[in-house]
Amino acid sequence: MPNSHRFFRNTECRYFPCHKTDRPEEFNCLFCFCPLYFLDDCGGQGVLLDSGIKDCSGCMVPHAPDGYDLVMSRLRGEFDAIKRESARRTQRETEEKGEE
Repeated sequence: MPNSHRFFRNTECRYFPCHKTDRPEEFNCLFCFCPLYFLDDCGGQGVLLDSGIKDCSGCMVPHAPDGYDLVMSRLRGEFDAIKRESARRTQRETEEKGEE
């Protein structure tokens, strides 16, 4: 797969590939640090350690050939949920001010 805005393979990185894979030619380095890491239910195979750190070394979700689409879809959903909650909060605050 050629490098593009959706896929990037950095074979010169000293950590490449940073996850065990039988298909290094399909390994996507675009999301070197997973943007879904902050989600409790990220959809990947992360394991929460006793230290509170999520160990994602067994997860290939963002590194798969379709990882870009999966990550972007999930981020859009999360951002939409944040916008909806913000709008509800603003509406409640407006209604509460009107009652005063």
